[in-house]
Amino acid sequence: MSIRVVLERGPKGRKFAAFAVDWPGWSRGATTAEAALATLAAYRERYRPIAVRAGLGHTFADSGPLEVVEDRVGPGSTDFWGISFAPSSLEPDPMDASEFARKIELLQACWAYFDEVAAGVSAQMRKGPRGGGRDRDRIISHTIRVESEDFAKKVGLVIPEHSALGPALAPYRTRYLAAMAAYQRGEIKGAMRSWTLAYLVRHSAFHTMDHAWEMEDKDLSG
Repeated sequence: MSIRVVLERGPKGRKFAAFAVDWPGWSRGATTAEAALATLAAYRERYRPIAVRAGLGHTFADSGPLEVVEDRVGPGSTDFWGISFAPSSLEPDPMDASEFARKIELLQACWAYFDEVAAGVSAQMRKGPRGGGRDRDRIISHTIRVESEDFAKKVGLVIPEHSALGPALAPYRTRYLAAMAAYQRGEIKGAMRSWTLAYLVRHSAFHTMDHAWEMEDKDLSG
């Protein structure tokens, strides 16, 4: 089977995002549609460890070429960031139970990969245009805080500032997963607005992997 890809265009055509809708975390952006798709394809091997960690390595290995199954216009934020900022038509609420379980496994694999990278890279990061002068600990803090203090609100989970950092990270993630499961069961109403649970999982996975790859690319440990 081919890998289903959604191409999201900024409304002014300034930036584009391409993502594998069935593989949360595998998403790339660029200033042209062609470049976004090419970059997504180039990251296939970098994403493979996530599929393996989630017990889906054989499925991933047997997957065929990328296939654009939806070409859509996203919100203005897509133009600014080159990131998908809205659910596709393939990400409705609620998800099928098996799809939900599969995507949660992939999200957890993204978290585990992020943690492993964070533990192994240099504290000081190579400087450059991406992320400016942020070093490892600031990247880690940013990644966790945006998810816990912003994304988690979509399933009714309110986390005080900085309270998911350090030893509190694992308990927070347990609560986040529980809140997403409760939303999937229909027990949480009104918090998602224009998002869907499938998009929330994908966006959380993307943000995690984007910064894991950033740390890998800027690592100075050799």
